Amino acid sequence: MAQVINNPTIKDYKSNVEPTWCPGCGDFGVLNATYRSLADLKMAPDETVVVSGIGCSSRFPHFMKPFGFHTVHGRALPVAQGLKMSRPDLTVVAVGGDGDFFSIGAGHLLHAALRNIDITVVVMDNEIYGLTKGQTSPTSPHGHVTKSTPYGLMASQFNPIATVLSLNVSFVARGYSSKPKELAALIERGIQHKGFSFIHALSPCPTFYPTLKVWNTAVTPIPTEHDPSDKTSAMVLAMETEKPFIGLFYQQERPTMDQAAAELSKQAKAFDIAEYMKRYA
Repeated sequence: MAQVINNPTIKDYKSNVEPTWCPGCGDFGVLNATYRSLADLKMAPDETVVVSGIGCSSRFPHFMKPFGFHTVHGRALPVAQGLKMSRPDLTVVAVGGDGDFFSIGAGHLLHAALRNIDITVVVMDNEIYGLTKGQTSPTSPHGHVTKSTPYGLMASQFNPIATVLSLNVSFVARGYSSKPKELAALIERGIQHKGFSFIHALSPCPTFYPTLKVWNTAVTPIPTEHDPSDKTSAMVLAMETEKPFIGLFYQQERPTMDQAAAELSKQAKAFDIAEYMKRYA
């Protein structure tokens, strides 16, 4: 965890660049939730890095004061993991959209899940490609009509929560951009979690797929009796797609790859080649 700063406010994490999203975009809510979580944790901006790919939501680093890395399409996860492995003292947050993480970057999600490197991932999902003018994305519903699918989407809808649970991700949560306080609390818990934290943020696109009214009615808090250590129960909740649950689905503390690498490095530095040759030569 990075060193703290004294009495931070949201302004301490804002850059001088004004967000350029469409009016009403859900990403504003996710951005404000991220500001709030960093302020609540008193994170030092110069010890925090925000990594993104390409897309509307991936403009994130430009609007934040912490260090930022705007990578190429779908490559936020490999960069974030490499950064954390080389600089384990930094707090690393990877952000992007459903296209970045579930389409061109989907292969990296599997490897990141299995490695359990201590990074936090926030995926802003609007179920559409906003930047490229409204084509369907992996999370678009079956049958969805767009200019590129005039007869309806023939593919099935991707289920992010069920997928990452099946990949044994150690922290799995979902928030909603219109509930920024609750989303900020989930991001905060994800940063505090030692391991790979995945936060699925429903973030409506008012221009190409306005789901705000639908999600306002549909999103449902996870029942208070749910045990986040019970993966089977979490998977049952994940399969509810008509009324998507928001909250913490699953959390498990287990060793991380960056911790293992640090321990291996320590052992290597203490290795005595002369003693080894004497014993085994």
